[in-house]
Amino acid sequence: MIARFAILAALLSAPAALAQDCAPPADLKDGWDIATPQSQGMDAAPLCDIGARFEGWKEANAHAVLVLRHGKLVYEKYFAGEDQEWGKWSIGMIQHNAGRLHDVRSISKSVVSLLTGVAVDRGWLSVDQSVFAFFPEHADLRTPAKDRITIRHLLTMSSSLAWDESLPYSDRRNSETAMNNAADAARYVLEQPMWRSEPGDNYNYSGGSAVVLAEILRKVSGGMDITMLSKTLLFDPLGITDFEWAVWNNRPVIASGLRLRPRDLAKVGQLVLDGGKWQGRQIVSEKWIADSIAPQINGQSPFFYGYQWWLGRSLLDGRQVDWAAGFGEGGQRVFIIPEFDIVVVLNFGLYGRGLQAYVGPSILNQHVLPAVVKK
Repeated sequence: MIARFAILAALLSAPAALAQDCAPPADLKDGWDIATPQSQGMDAAPLCDIGARFEGWKEANAHAVLVLRHGKLVYEKYFAGEDQEWGKWSIGMIQHNAGRLHDVRSISKSVVSLLTGVAVDRGWLSVDQSVFAFFPEHADLRTPAKDRITIRHLLTMSSSLAWDESLPYSDRRNSETAMNNAADAARYVLEQPMWRSEPGDNYNYSGGSAVVLAEILRKVSGGMDITMLSKTLLFDPLGITDFEWAVWNNRPVIASGLRLRPRDLAKVGQLVLDGGKWQGRQIVSEKWIADSIAPQINGQSPFFYGYQWWLGRSLLDGRQVDWAAGFGEGGQRVFIIPEFDIVVVLNFGLYGRGLQAYVGPSILNQHVLPAVVKK
């Protein structure tokens, strides 16, 4: 409780903007139209305060803030800050910019969900199929209870397979760390004992869910691993040409290893906001997107959870505004706000720090939503 009060005090005492910083985003011919906030029905002042706020608040370790309205980039700001890459403790002080890849950490899981949607759209699988139907080689692990685990349960992190990521990821007892170190990551997940609850009853955060989903996708796609799947099914159609998946034990780190440029992460957010379309082309079905960002299960309080997407709310002028989001360790966020046709992308370097849970909502609630003048 004391730590939480300290975080809130830091937020409240963060330096107020003394001068607005609102240089227009550059037109990089990367698929984004550029516009002023005013032309898209937003008050520029609350957005322009973001840069000065975080330039003067080094403890927050901001790296990038992007705001898009009606499919146009209206605000973009980059900062210098200490950073990490997956598997490396530190890569030092970095001047972040539009051309630099950044870890998105667990937003990787949201990308796996989108790829699963493409597979469902193509008839490769359905969400109500038993997971073990795809793993005859692991028949020795099957039980009547495990046979009831479906792809839907993986998407909603409700498989009831035992899993614990509460320990630091540097601790080999952490379930995701143990999975990454296992000879067969998918088998490691599937061999875990069942909790007492039935599949589908309870949410329990699990990076293993994304790993098993990706292995199923590899099987039904004819052998494409996550790097080729994401390139072929998602990134090429979005015009994303520069990306990386971190590698550990000679295999991609599926649950948290994706690196994207901030503007390209914004494309993922815009795809979801536009019901699976990018520049008029349907990449993922509208139904899949609607199901993905609809409440499927009670998630980690206070959030609902969809198909590997977090669902939350903000308060604006006394009324609730719903949003969907991808969350990644360290403060990586992509917020999708359908009511106002807004996407917000955040990169921070708050790895392992509690402050990461607060800076994202502070930008959303103190800067972006108050900037909305009209729909």
